[in-house]
Amino acid sequence: MTGLAIAADGLRKSYGDKDVLKGVDLAVPAGTVFALLGQNGAGKTTAVKILSTLVRPDAGQIRIAGHDVATAPQQVRASIGVTGQFSAVDGLITGRENMHLMADLHHLPKAEGRARAVELLARFDLTDAADKPAATYSGGMKRRLDIAMTLVGDPQVIFLDEPTTGLDPRSRHQMWQTIRRLVTGGTTVLLTTQYLEEADQLADRIAVLHNGTIAAQGTPDELKRLVPGGHVRLRFTDPATYRTAARTLPHAAHDDDALTLRAPSDGSQRALRTLLDHLDAAGIEADELTLHTPDLDDVFFALTGAPTSTVPAQNTADTATENAR
Repeated sequence: MTGLAIAADGLRKSYGDKDVLKGVDLAVPAGTVFALLGQNGAGKTTAVKILSTLVRPDAGQIRIAGHDVATAPQQVRASIGVTGQFSAVDGLITGRENMHLMADLHHLPKAEGRARAVELLARFDLTDAADKPAATYSGGMKRRLDIAMTLVGDPQVIFLDEPTTGLDPRSRHQMWQTIRRLVTGGTTVLLTTQYLEEADQLADRIAVLHNGTIAAQGTPDELKRLVPGGHVRLRFTDPATYRTAARTLPHAAHDDDALTLRAPSDGSQRALRTLLDHLDAAGIEADELTLHTPDLDDVFFALTGAPTSTVPAQNTADTATENAR
């Protein structure tokens, strides 16, 4: 599949007098990870439910894997997999039986379904635990089984809604490796997450959803350049060279005790090259050069006006509107 795996134009959704989505546009190239960030009540889960045909939008056009959600919902459902915030694993049966159940739901021939289960259990390092009750699995194992079940139907597009919420750091990193392998295999992933580091690590592109609209979107590096505060730190050991550099870079912040300068920079290759050319022309060589750019926490705060600590483990506003239906 080439081109866009997900295309949404003018996506709108309201519950009563609450406008959850106010004209959201998304464009996700095939074979990439797209992360949707947003604080409590931003509408992330509502967006995923609409894109995955679980909820109808009030307005907007959507195409998933080349199929129109409004006119060809069955084709869309055949092309996607959804892993929600809460595991769909049945803890009373074994991991293998969970896989077989999913294969039966996809109407796969019995031999094909059993072979698919063996393949996916091995891919997700669950073979040894395959015949144990899923209730005995760790949180990370349950999430891996959840995604393995999602892949039984060989979807082109996978929606992962908060896939690592509640996992310990080790299990979270294992899940990141799993997602990377999916994309390497050609799958498109739309990820919602409360962990900004997760989006930074995984996403090819990120959209920040705020008050029902897209506040900004781009690559992680592009988003970081939206926020001021980036700089190049130059450290010198020779006081005379430091003083010369300070005169050459009058807009840089000075630390005379540490013999360091902080030159403002957006972190781009062009800006860094310009600075180095300027120093070379003056015959100045720093003993140490480090580049500092704002992180996604800074971006999130700047775009939403809220510290990242307010991003909850569960999108409570989305849940409330779901319950209201």
